[in-house]
Amino acid sequence: MSDFADFRARGRAALLADQATHDSPMVEGARRWGAAAVLRPSGEVLDRLAELAGTIEAPGHWVHGRRALHVTLRSLEPYRDRIPAGDSLRRVYGDALAEAAAGLAPARVRLAGVSPHAGGVLVCGHPEDDTLATLWKRFAHAMESRGVRDLEHGRVRDRWYVSLVHFAAPLADPLRIVEWCDAHADVDLGTAELDAAEIVQFVLTATGIRIKALEKARLA
Repeated sequence: MSDFADFRARGRAALLADQATHDSPMVEGARRWGAAAVLRPSGEVLDRLAELAGTIEAPGHWVHGRRALHVTLRSLEPYRDRIPAGDSLRRVYGDALAEAAAGLAPARVRLAGVSPHAGGVLVCGHPEDDTLATLWKRFAHAMESRGVRDLEHGRVRDRWYVSLVHFAAPLADPLRIVEWCDAHADVDLGTAELDAAEIVQFVLTATGIRIKALEKARLA
């Protein structure tokens, strides 16, 4: 978990210095919470993630339920309220993802260690193979070959994680969040086998974030 040590230290420092950030409800054209390519855990690892998330005392914030827990592959576009089945970009995303996933085995990612950061709390992901990195590169190439640039164009994604909570208002008690993260800093939730990648849309409900699946590609 050494690759997250500096990240965790910076996150703790930000919260303890009262420098937390928070999300706002989605609005058309905002750069956050637009359509994305993600992979969602399942089985016993998902059960453990959901159970862990359920122990965070963060009223008023977006604590993610089991079907909203995910690893982000790429952020694709600014927020849109409607992405219908016939949408041209949605078709490009789905086709590019299918091309990228073809022939790849499921990604194995050990989920171990909790870290705070300025905008929330996450579980650190430690890939046990090259599948995520390969899928990320293939998907970027497939998108570019179709003339589409996503929000991560030019970025190298080298840190993988599952977010448990995103702050949705100023933190009333940052120390409590930091202490909870410290108490779970060494938690090991096991290895997730991620056997599908999806194009998804994020929907804000009265209690948090819901994921709406738009397109899907199997890893097998």
